[in-house]
Amino acid sequence: MSFSYVSTAQAQQDSGLRMIVVGGVPSPWGEAAKGLFHVKNLSWYATRLAYDEPAQAKWAGVQSAPVVFWQDEPPLTEALQILDLTQRIAPDVDLVPEADATDIRAFVARMAAPGGLGWQRRLQLVHGGMMGAEGFHPKVSQYLASKYGYSPERGEGAGAMVQAILGEMSATLADGRTYYFGDRLTAADIYAATFLGLFKPLPEDQCAMKPATRSAFETLDEATRSALDPALNSHRDRIYADALELPLAL
Repeated sequence: MSFSYVSTAQAQQDSGLRMIVVGGVPSPWGEAAKGLFHVKNLSWYATRLAYDEPAQAKWAGVQSAPVVFWQDEPPLTEALQILDLTQRIAPDVDLVPEADATDIRAFVARMAAPGGLGWQRRLQLVHGGMMGAEGFHPKVSQYLASKYGYSPERGEGAGAMVQAILGEMSATLADGRTYYFGDRLTAADIYAATFLGLFKPLPEDQCAMKPATRSAFETLDEATRSALDPALNSHRDRIYADALELPLAL
């Protein structure tokens, strides 16, 4: 289901489903939540993260994104919290079937939780920028470094963690499987598809983004390139074509 962008003030006045998102960047944490909302056919409003808007930060309790609001409940920022909310308010489209629920939830955390694929990939690109190599622009790297606990040691080890998690994904998707778990779409497929954008962004006609951001996301050392099994990208492309909304609305 398509969504609309509104101002922070408009979003605060609404009582339905709303989310603060990073504007202009296909942040996989927000894109995964958008995917859940779309597949579950939920109506919602988006408002872009505004660093110069104190009222937004006060409302959200953080100056980050995504932040999801539902009625008068406390805002949610963690991937599993957001997934659980969508399961509760739209149970008819079950993206965490009971037979594989434990594995699916663990997979989502492996993608989106601190220390997971997205976190390690961000550190990998920050490290490149901090070391004067390919990755995020040095100014972006400096900002993200202070926000996400970067150290040279963590940055140095991030690549190996990224490669290990990509290997886990390949093993889970082995033997030509269409989906990560079971025989139908689950939350794991949505999170896998969106987080692969940190390695191979969707083409420009599907995801218009700043050239510098695209270049950073496409930065791959040889070890990471080798770990990026073509089957992962094929799965990503199939999930977007069959289940998710294109082009992305950033």
